[in-house]
Amino acid sequence: MAYTELFSLSGKTAIVTGGAGFLGKHFCRGLVEAGASVVIVDINPASVEAIHSEINSRWPGRALGVVADITEPDKATRIVEQTVAQFGSVDILLNNAAGKGPNLEAYFAPFEEYSLDQWRTVMAINIDAMFLMAQAVGRQMLKQNRGGSIIQTSSAYGIMGPDNRIYEGSWYLNRRINTPAVYSTSKAAVVGLTKFLATYWAEKGIRVNALVPGGTESGQNEIFQERYGARIPLGRMANAPEIVGAVLYLASDAASYVTGHCLVVDGGLNAW
Repeated sequence: MAYTELFSLSGKTAIVTGGAGFLGKHFCRGLVEAGASVVIVDINPASVEAIHSEINSRWPGRALGVVADITEPDKATRIVEQTVAQFGSVDILLNNAAGKGPNLEAYFAPFEEYSLDQWRTVMAINIDAMFLMAQAVGRQMLKQNRGGSIIQTSSAYGIMGPDNRIYEGSWYLNRRINTPAVYSTSKAAVVGLTKFLATYWAEKGIRVNALVPGGTESGQNEIFQERYGARIPLGRMANAPEIVGAVLYLASDAASYVTGHCLVVDGGLNAW
């Protein structure tokens, strides 16, 4: 076999949660370009329809859109059932969904004033839903008895603390921002869950790895981008397509001996 063929995802099916989001839509495009069929799972109907229509217009029949709140326990099982009914198997799970909840004021509140309700809202999205999806997909992969790849999106701030100095004068989502403790804590939990599942399912051939992106440009103001970029050896924030290659690698047979790993794509942030 040619080494480049190891990167092919031809004939495989991937579920991508948060698949219509800022990074998720790039992940879906990349997986389909590499040969996979993709199930786009997101809570936003209009966004799901947009990326579903885009992919199927270029690659007919290769995408399925599913609108779902994956914090609800029965939804993960239903998504797996829909995937198998449409494509016959589940070979890849990109456990990517994350969120802030509906109240940005509560999300960005100072730690000393943070509400337990807001904490639980974010944890339900960022880690509870990831547990539910990994559990449902893992059951299906065990049933198929041919292994698989599960990739779980963490963050640079799941393996290191944020530098709060970069937020002075920063503006995003029409307001001043910070990195709240619930974000760092939930993303650190992703790493813990990943390492547990990697060892738990290793003998079954199910590889489980964490994707650890650094800050990615998505409309932050110039001050934030300059201050963040000054913390990065490569001197800038990432562009969304630059994260896709890491996903394709972890999903493919090129990473057949890689499990329990955190693949950090942060421009060198954690090297300093």
